[in-house]
Amino acid sequence: QVKLVESGGGSVQAGGSLRLSCVPSGYTYSSYCMAWFRQAPGKEREGIASIYRTSGSTYYADSVKGRFTISRDNAKNTLYLQMNSLKPEDTAMYYCAARYSPVGACSFAYAYNYWGQGTQVTVSS
Repeated sequence: QVKLVESGGGSVQAGGSLRLSCVPSGYTYSSYCMAWFRQAPGKEREGIASIYRTSGSTYYADSVKGRFTISRDNAKNTLYLQMNSLKPEDTAMYYCAARYSPVGACSFAYAYNYWGQGTQVTVSS
């Protein structure tokens, strides 16, 4: 069974940085899309960054482009989200997610099948 465990959330002032980590387990295939989603109170869940484990291709939502970086360390089997220049509107629960895709179809429009428990990020002004 695929399991995803996030860590690295916390509280930071506006302009600061945080790095989230996600460690997946329970599968050995490389053909997975990995992504970060977030959900703020009263708002819909938003896909913000994705990466295809095989090729390293990335995609970012406009809301985080230029500030956030998604990366993976295949040797450590860990997914990261480096968040810089944080804003109060980045406050949300952040989730790691995965979907199997031999062709690298990582769009947020597709269903992500596996989810972590979430880690809270709070940015104060």
